[in-house]
Amino acid sequence: MKHAPCISPEISLPLLRSTSASIVFFCALGASLLVATTAHAQTKPPAATEIAKPALPAATAVPGKAPATLATAVPAASVANTDVIRIGLSGPFTGGSAPLGISMREGVRIAVEEINLYVGGVLGKKIVLVERDDQANPAAGGAIANDLINGQRVIATVGIVNTGVGLSSIDVYQKARIPVIVAVSTGTMLTKKFAPPAAPENFIFRVAPRADLETSFLIEHIVNRAGISNIAILADSTPYGENGKSDLERALAVKNLKPVSVGRFNIGDTDMSTQLKAAKAAGAEAIIMYGIGPELAATVRSRDAIGWKVQTYAGWTASMQSFIEQSGRSGENVLMPLTFVSQGANVRTRAFVTRYAQRTGSEIIPSPMAAAQGYDAMRILYNAIQNAASQDGLKIKNALENIQSIEGVITNHRAPFSATDHDAISASMLVMGKIHNGRTEYAFSEDANKSIVLRRKQAQLNVNALGHGIQ
Repeated sequence: MKHAPCISPEISLPLLRSTSASIVFFCALGASLLVATTAHAQTKPPAATEIAKPALPAATAVPGKAPATLATAVPAASVANTDVIRIGLSGPFTGGSAPLGISMREGVRIAVEEINLYVGGVLGKKIVLVERDDQANPAAGGAIANDLINGQRVIATVGIVNTGVGLSSIDVYQKARIPVIVAVSTGTMLTKKFAPPAAPENFIFRVAPRADLETSFLIEHIVNRAGISNIAILADSTPYGENGKSDLERALAVKNLKPVSVGRFNIGDTDMSTQLKAAKAAGAEAIIMYGIGPELAATVRSRDAIGWKVQTYAGWTASMQSFIEQSGRSGENVLMPLTFVSQGANVRTRAFVTRYAQRTGSEIIPSPMAAAQGYDAMRILYNAIQNAASQDGLKIKNALENIQSIEGVITNHRAPFSATDHDAISASMLVMGKIHNGRTEYAFSEDANKSIVLRRKQAQLNVNALGHGIQ
């Protein structure tokens, strides 16, 4: 079977026909990943090529069951091995945020396996992931970052799920001048803290929507499309919830609005009826929840328990499988902004979902969005290291800021970063999802119909034009 030669960094994606489940091709010049899929035979890379394949625990597909600490492919005693490229991977692989961390981890692992198999790694060396479980504990973030940099000698890291962990980690990476690509956390300040002129060089990047983009997208939809202006906010007491609440209030202020009620809850709370009754008494016509799966599920169950039928929105974490399972029928029709919907018609979406199921043995992705962002973050990092032709942190950072094009599963990333913009996701790349019949789907048929095409980054977005940015 013949394919077009690699002559440009911008490679189109042909619909290939094959009996294999996943066919992956790399262009060494443009580092563009070409994926086609069918629904039939499953293939696995030959064992001899799996030099850096992470050991997959049997419980990987079950949130909260992964080992607390896992260094992949090489034992700790091999830190001095210069025949491999060591990349850090940190996130919560146990605990309440584990569905996010496990999904992200599998997306990164899939990318690394493909890179090692099909192009032999990067800079002539296999990539090895050094994985650390932060258990969503902010106190662990800085210690893990320090260990990855100074103990494990990684040249870059992908990960960070929780904003609190991120805030305690980024100072370590910045001081060491080691790039970190945040794959899940949306905390607005993560990529802004060291942005010029605050620092001459910023080593913090992200392939996830900033919270301020997510919240502006939500408010734009609720106020302009749904025609609702009386909005209540319920947010958890973590840095994620605090940042989300503040960003929602700022987005409302742009519309000359204020929340009619603001309720807070703690991790582990199971009864939110007091906060919901206050919101109802204040005349709320919609509520926005900001937190992680278990508490969000408790919120919608409490809403139903007090007999309040009100349109409910949430941050993207409501797309987690744990929320869907724990909320039951109460979670139906909760809406949230997403970068990735696993039911999309795009061929790369189908290929990725198939590969995830093959690798984990489960058709359920605990957090499809986290998995896709982890995959794309690793693909972007690979491209930067290859273009930098170096393991030096500053050179990799500069290469990240000058990437022209790289194919991922969220989109074909065109210039995802620049010297002044370290966020790969723009509001033009978001869609509204909803919970329906136990899974996350496109909320609107027009978005589902357009899922065959790509939503691309825009440097500046007119947020009054929802859906703009489809190309």
